[in-house]
Amino acid sequence: MTTRRTAVSAALLALLLPLAAAGVSTAAEASPAAAARPAASFDPQRTPAELPHPTGRFAVGQETLHLVDRRRTDPWAHAGPRELMVTMRYPARPGTGGPAPYLTAEEARLLLIDRELDQVIPAETLAGTRTHSRSGARPVGGRYPLIVLSPGFTVPRATLTSLAEDLASRGYVVAAVDHAYESAATALPGGRVRECLACDQVDGPDGVRAVTEVRARDVSFLLDRLTARHPAWRHADLIDRSRIAMAGHSIGGASSLAAMAADRRIRAAIDMDGGFATPRPGSGAGGRPFMLLGAQANGPGAIDSWDEGWPRLDGWKRWITFAGSGHFTFTDFPAIADQLGLPDPDAPLAGARSVELTRRYVGAFFEQHLKGRPQPVLDGPAADAPEVRFHTP
Repeated sequence: MTTRRTAVSAALLALLLPLAAAGVSTAAEASPAAAARPAASFDPQRTPAELPHPTGRFAVGQETLHLVDRRRTDPWAHAGPRELMVTMRYPARPGTGGPAPYLTAEEARLLLIDRELDQVIPAETLAGTRTHSRSGARPVGGRYPLIVLSPGFTVPRATLTSLAEDLASRGYVVAAVDHAYESAATALPGGRVRECLACDQVDGPDGVRAVTEVRARDVSFLLDRLTARHPAWRHADLIDRSRIAMAGHSIGGASSLAAMAADRRIRAAIDMDGGFATPRPGSGAGGRPFMLLGAQANGPGAIDSWDEGWPRLDGWKRWITFAGSGHFTFTDFPAIADQLGLPDPDAPLAGARSVELTRRYVGAFFEQHLKGRPQPVLDGPAADAPEVRFHTP
C-alpha cells in the first residue's frame, strides 16, 4: 500500500507542478522525504521543533470539529457518510485554555511512513511539535472574517498550522480541513484513523479534477455548518458571514478555485503552488480576487494551467514566487525540518524565512480583500524581501 501511495502522490505532484518529464522519481524530488534523505543528520536527542510565534496581537484558541454530511456518500470509501475533521482557530484571551497538540502519535507515524521518513524521525518527535494555540481558550468577542485552509494531497491539515495560527492572531477565524481518505492519516473520534483510500483511486488529470470537486463540496458543506441557524461550532457567532475566503496548498490550492466557482460565499482565494484543475479561471473566479503563490520554479512558462488561466482571471490578481523555495515552502515542513537537522538542499530558503514570507503575503492579501486595508507589499518588490518575485505575463 505504501508503494502505491507514494507513486500516486508523486503522480499527482507531477500533474500539479511544472515538471518537464512527469514521473515518480522527478516529482518525488519535491517531497520532504526526497529532500531529507541525502542530508539526514537527525539527532535523536534533539527536542521537538517549535513553530514560529504568531505575529498578531491576539492569543490563539483552538477547537476541533467532527462534521458528518449524511446527505453524501463518501466518494472514496463508497459507503457511509462523508466525514470531515476541522481545526478551528480564533482570537482568544491570553492565559486561557491548555496546550494544543500538533498531531496524534498515530497520525505522525503514518505520515512519516508515507513520506518515507519513519526510519529518520521518531513519530513522537513529529507529534510533539510545539504549537502556539490553546485548546478551549476563551474567545475575544467580535466578528471576524473566516478563512478556510485546505492542505496538499496525502498531508494533513496540521501542515498549515503556522499560517493558521498567524491569521488567527491577526483577527481571523480559521478553519483548517482534513478531507477524509485523502491524507496519510486522519484521526476521528472513537479511536478511528482514516488512511488514504483516494491514493488508490486517483490517477491522471481526471483524478485531480475529481479531488478538487470533492473538496469544493466539502468546503460548501463546512460553510453551511458554520453559518447555519444552529451552527456546528459553539463559537460560530465570531464569524462574519459576509467575509469568507479560502487558501490551499498544492491540490488544496487548486481546490480553492473550484470551491470559489461553486460557492459565491467565498469572496477571495489563494492557490499556493497547485496547478489549476477545474474549472478554468474566467468561468469560475467571477471577478473575485485571486493570488497565485508559487515556488521558485513556478513563474510564467512553468505551469501550463497557470499560463492559460492567468489572462482569464478577471478580478484583482497577483502571481508571486519566492527565490530558493520549493513545493512545501508554504507549509510547516521547512521550519520543522531545519530545527531537526534535515534541511532541503533543493529549497535553500530557510524554514523561518519560508514561514515569514508566506505569512506576510497571505496575510496581506486577506487584510486587503477581507478587511479593506490597502497593502503596499502587494504592489511590487520590497527592499526587505529580495526573494520575492512579481510576475505580469
